[in-house]
Amino acid sequence: MGTHEQFEIEAEQYKEQGNTAFKNSEYDQAVRLYTKAINVTKGENRNLAVYYKNRAAAHLKQQKYQEALEDCDKCLEIVPSDPKALFRRCQALEALGRLEEAYRDATQIFKDDPTNKEIQPVLSRLLPIVQERARQNAQTSNRLESMTKIVFDVTQPTDKRETAMNNLLVLAREHAGAEIMVKTPVVQQIKKLLKVEKNKEIFVTGIRVIGELCKHNETRTKLILKDAGIPWFLEIIDSNDERQVNAAEHCMQTILNALSGMENKPDTKPNKELVEKNKKHIDTLLSCLVYAVNNRAISGLARDAILELIMRNIHYSQLNWAEQLLDIGGIARIMECASELEEYKYESAMNITPSTRTIAALCLSRIHENMYYDAAREKFIQKIEDFIKDKLLTPDIESKVRVTVAITSLLRGPLDVGNAIIGKEGIMEMILVMANTDDELQQKVACECIIAAASKADKAKAIIAKGADILKQLYKSKNDHIRIRALVGLCKLGSSSGNDASVKPFAEGSTVKLAEACRRFLLHPGKDKDIRKWAAEGLSYLTLDAEVKEKLIEDKAALQALVELAKSGDQSVLFGVVTTLVNLCNAYDKQEIIPEMVELAKFAKHHIPQEHELDDPDFVTKRVIALAQANVTTALVVLSKTESDNSRELISRVFNALCAEQELRGTVVAQGGVKVLMSLALKGTEKGKRQASQALARIGITMNPEVAFPGQRALEVIRPLINILHPDCTGLENFEALMALCNLAQMSDTARQRIIKEGGFAKIEHYMFEDHTHLCRAAVQCMCNMTQSEEVIKMFESGENDRVKYAVALCLDEDKETAMAAAGLLAIITGSSKKCCEKVFDSKNWLDSMHCLLANPSLDMQYRGVCVVYNIISASKELTEKLMETDVMEILLAISKLTPYDGRDKIVKVAQEALEEAEKWGVIKKPGQEEDD
Repeated sequence: MGTHEQFEIEAEQYKEQGNTAFKNSEYDQAVRLYTKAINVTKGENRNLAVYYKNRAAAHLKQQKYQEALEDCDKCLEIVPSDPKALFRRCQALEALGRLEEAYRDATQIFKDDPTNKEIQPVLSRLLPIVQERARQNAQTSNRLESMTKIVFDVTQPTDKRETAMNNLLVLAREHAGAEIMVKTPVVQQIKKLLKVEKNKEIFVTGIRVIGELCKHNETRTKLILKDAGIPWFLEIIDSNDERQVNAAEHCMQTILNALSGMENKPDTKPNKELVEKNKKHIDTLLSCLVYAVNNRAISGLARDAILELIMRNIHYSQLNWAEQLLDIGGIARIMECASELEEYKYESAMNITPSTRTIAALCLSRIHENMYYDAAREKFIQKIEDFIKDKLLTPDIESKVRVTVAITSLLRGPLDVGNAIIGKEGIMEMILVMANTDDELQQKVACECIIAAASKADKAKAIIAKGADILKQLYKSKNDHIRIRALVGLCKLGSSSGNDASVKPFAEGSTVKLAEACRRFLLHPGKDKDIRKWAAEGLSYLTLDAEVKEKLIEDKAALQALVELAKSGDQSVLFGVVTTLVNLCNAYDKQEIIPEMVELAKFAKHHIPQEHELDDPDFVTKRVIALAQANVTTALVVLSKTESDNSRELISRVFNALCAEQELRGTVVAQGGVKVLMSLALKGTEKGKRQASQALARIGITMNPEVAFPGQRALEVIRPLINILHPDCTGLENFEALMALCNLAQMSDTARQRIIKEGGFAKIEHYMFEDHTHLCRAAVQCMCNMTQSEEVIKMFESGENDRVKYAVALCLDEDKETAMAAAGLLAIITGSSKKCCEKVFDSKNWLDSMHCLLANPSLDMQYRGVCVVYNIISASKELTEKLMETDVMEILLAISKLTPYDGRDKIVKVAQEALEEAEKWGVIKKPGQEEDD
């Protein structure tokens, strides 16, 4: 027997095994076996068509319609009119929404075999839909034709062309419209138009049309990339118009999302299979961005956008592209951006914005974060060292300045790397020599580097020894740009003791004097933004001192200047402004002081940090309210656009401090804080996410959720709240999250379903067993609202769980509010389920609970009690008889005879209705009825 025949026999065996697995509904196994049959078959014989056709059937059962379609196509390549393959392809196409193609296959089957009974209902179902879609497509095509005639005719009036381009954008958002548009030359026409278009509104909308066509659609995106070409996207992003750059950046991100399955959401994750499938396209696009980042000819805004695109996509939780960036020389290119200054007049200078170096530093930090094993980290540092070595090989002043600026950026990005570089022999000495020269540019960059280097107390001490005198000397400069930097250096060194009131590196009162100097620079008329930015940074160090905080918070003009500076959106102001705000709110982490440890430290003669009396809670509250009155929320909303996780944490801390004050929560919502907090709660550091989630919880407690979280936001806020129902979070965070969820659970069944979907049910239930009164109470109240969901009722009914039993026990809880919520919960579940009524009797103390509820001095509790009893009696005769065996009926009778008055009338009414239900079962008799013999 030949090898070929052996393969055929083996393939047939796999097919038979696959058929058996299919009959047993083991579709995964069937797919594996049919795949083996395909793999061992040589050449395109008719048997291969059968294997593909059979595997398509298994894929259909698994609802893997795309795979089924591909297998049917392969089968039909071998046997063009195979009826089963045509029918399965028809099913797959219909499931994928490709109804015209499904109708085509159905028609082909009918032509080949008019007696086929299976295909007739399919034709009947598809024909009216296909006809209606054909009519709509004809309309859409007409609309498209009329719009494009106007848009691409530059002789038409501008307002008409703007309207037509906006209509194209609307059409691109419709699935049918987008499908028709990509089949026409509209992308090529837009590309051609934008080469000559002078009207910015039409230009920007044109870019947005391309973005919409790519959105969530891999096939269309690939067609557009082919039609337009990546170089065109890099052309349109190169502009000094912010709207154009933003539109182009968003368009390129949409393309990457379509190719990877990501979305424009904070916690988005790619589809690994899709990323692998489109690897070539993704690699090409990201490589082009990396090569473009240090292009000398592009605008500063374009450079920032390209850096942001790189930073947003290379992380291991996104496209996992950091190591490839290293391999294609990306580090040196980003370091070029990080070593640039706006003041450079050298030939090699590139266009940058005030934010470029900050974004480049963040980008380097994000790349370094991805170097999670030693060899990768060493490679990263080697690339940085190579860049610095190359610059220092040429001894000109430009190279020394660039190296110093690059080190400053590293100290603001991947700090460990920056510290390692500045620790190299001769680097710090070079910087101090530059600070001592008469060249103002060298003085300026050396000053900035000294400030960045004093990031840790031990480093600050070393610089106080060497650099303080140089900084004092530079503060006497006639150039304000140098004076302010020297001042900030002194501020940073002067604040190296943090908020410890007992340590002062400089003379008493010097921090207040330094703060006054910073204030003058912040407020002086005519000062440019660079000087005001540095003044804010100086205050960020000095506001660790409580006296400086109090002076600043009373200075309305200085506060307003800080807020206005933040609203400029310049990323380089971020650190100074946000850190100052965190310090004013005392929103930083405070070390817990344990009295025993303090005594031990005194005995050992160790230094003990002391908190200033001006940092007492009353002073902090006053400062937070003053910040809110200065519209600080509007500044935080603008600053939150940063990609820096540490900065996002600081912003979250300030928001949370504002939301801690109940009267300020409405202001935070009104000024757009909720949308920002949602993003902050899902992406960033763990502490940052917790702070933002707690702020959202605080808003959700005191405000109507429908007002605070309108529309879809009410569902999106659920995940952050559930995230802080965690043992690592504080009791207060847990409590506030439960309270907010309680309000949301009351809102709608959709909200309750989302809580269940996000795993909230189990977490809420966990806190019902807490010893802590407030946590237990909040969890029971939340669960009470959750029981309005049918799914939750089923969870109480199911299996051998003790949920109903525990609810009965909680009715006897010492905490009145917990008992009230438990009684409400019991009333709802017994009113919804006979099974829950039966489970009440599983509790050993059910009768005690009934006594407690029915004889309760609280009318609300008594009302819940009579409702529970009414529900049990309504459920069945057997359960009513169980109640008859006790004194519950007597108590109910007594209640029914009470005089109704305001508040008690509904109790009496329900008690009477319960007795009527018992009469219907024949368990009790109406008064006057004779007993049966």
